Amino acid sequence: MTTIKETGGREIALDVLTEVLENGAFIHVALSRALFKYQYLEKQERAFITRVVDGTVERLLSIDEAINTCSRVRTEKMKPLIRTLLRMSAYQILYMDRVPDSAACNEAVKLAVKRHFSGLKGFVNGVLRSLSRRKAEFDFEEISLKYSMPRWLVELWEREQGKETAEKMLKAFLEERGTAVRCNCSQASREEILKSLESQGAEAEKSPYGDDILILKDYDYLEGLEAFQKGWIQVQDLSSSFVGRLADPAPGSHIIDVCSAPGGKSLHLAELLKGTGLVEARDLTWQKVSLIEENAERAGCHNVQTEVWDALELKEESVEQADVVIADLPCSGLGIIGKKPDIKYRITEKDLKELAALQREILSVVWRYVKPGGKLIYSTCTVNAMENQENAAWFAGQFPFEPVDIRGKLGPGIQEESMKDGWIQLLPGIHPCDGFFISVFSRKASGEEKSL
Repeated sequence: MTTIKETGGREIALDVLTEVLENGAFIHVALSRALFKYQYLEKQERAFITRVVDGTVERLLSIDEAINTCSRVRTEKMKPLIRTLLRMSAYQILYMDRVPDSAACNEAVKLAVKRHFSGLKGFVNGVLRSLSRRKAEFDFEEISLKYSMPRWLVELWEREQGKETAEKMLKAFLEERGTAVRCNCSQASREEILKSLESQGAEAEKSPYGDDILILKDYDYLEGLEAFQKGWIQVQDLSSSFVGRLADPAPGSHIIDVCSAPGGKSLHLAELLKGTGLVEARDLTWQKVSLIEENAERAGCHNVQTEVWDALELKEESVEQADVVIADLPCSGLGIIGKKPDIKYRITEKDLKELAALQREILSVVWRYVKPGGKLIYSTCTVNAMENQENAAWFAGQFPFEPVDIRGKLGPGIQEESMKDGWIQLLPGIHPCDGFFISVFSRKASGEEKSL
């Protein structure tokens, strides 16, 4: 078996970053694949790989600006491997205090030689030494470079949220965060779960906003935790768990989750039903549905039924069958940039418009599954009025639904004026969670519909 001493954490990080930055792989997929492959490594080494990969992508715009200041060749003109090698080494120099600049420079030169770029080792060394000498210059004031966020996104949030709130969001995206998990208290008590986590060296911080939410830190490998293996915990952000709280299903309810994968909300609802009723968890492909099935089996949720189904296609036998429909729809994902930093470089303004249109198409179909008097919850993991507030208002104006007052439903710590009108926009840096939008609607009774 290859050991880390032979392979090198930096070389693993280089390969992952090449997949992401040069070949278009999603960062969470490429990094997870690498960490699974090298799960035998020491926790410290795996943490280093994660930090270098995540950090380099998070700070990419700032890093490129610094490199271009110190290099006679701009990053876009460099050979892909050299470009990636300089970027990850620049991240270590500029943002990792515990890594000596000399180590970052020397290891980069060694990797250039190992990857058959001996002729460019002087160039790599020169750029990084210059960067080390001049790093005080790269304390950027310009907000896009300071937070490594495309200017058009900065402008969007400043326009919609105001400059002060927008900057709090940008800062929050870059802050170190743990992994939020929801406790499956039907399988084990919170105390039992905490004891299990502690016995394996994982730090678990209780959330003040929900007894069932923990923030995990300083753990090595999620799938290696007993609490995960036994289905006692499920990865789910606090914001996402609010969907289940607002659905508040009665025992025996029939729930349809139209875009369910990986199944966090469906599993939460199944647990809230305490084994009664039925949660239909649907998604577009068998790969996504198999992920839901895997999580449901691990969590012991036997009242979940999965199905491959395109949410754009009406399923006639489901019309007016659901007490609750969960429409957590495909979106731009701008609220989870802190977890998936490559989103901010992939998404475009055109994408926002196309996604908002897709969401309306799906809503135009799935509302029909709700019984008169039942609920529809429309949610996204983004911060963008076009996909959120504007679509919620459009939905209320087009279909026989009315907003539900949700004040007080999320506890005393989460209170917003908009909740009286049936929706909330959660913002990183303002709320203790991802950026997330939730709107709750009740279908009017049959007599009211006919009078429209």
